[in-house]
Amino acid sequence: MRDWRITLVDTVADNAGSAGLVCGPWTPLDKAPDLASVTAELLIDGRSVAVGTGREVLGRPAAAVAWLAYTLAAFGAALEPGRPVLPGTMTGAPFVEADRQVEARFGGLGTVSVTFV
Repeated sequence: MRDWRITLVDTVADNAGSAGLVCGPWTPLDKAPDLASVTAELLIDGRSVAVGTGREVLGRPAAAVAWLAYTLAAFGAALEPGRPVLPGTMTGAPFVEADRQVEARFGGLGTVSVTFV
């Protein structure tokens, strides 16, 4: 992002620091672990750079999604089926340069990775 002039609040409010979404295989809710206890580890080129848990997301990710649903309802809107919802981050967001491979390991859910070019 050129001339980075956003605040932390801006970033949190609209995922301004994100350029995309990397998805792993679908896990049915009845097969998912307790999301509050899931540990996330971020690695850049195989080096661990951040670790967190689902508790970092309003105590549990489902609480963040519930808050969003209730807030939207107050405005006559709703979450649409099949649309992704990003409840929040379990870790900080490290800066990533080109030619780096980033891997996210979610205990009990699996691993996703992406290479930036």
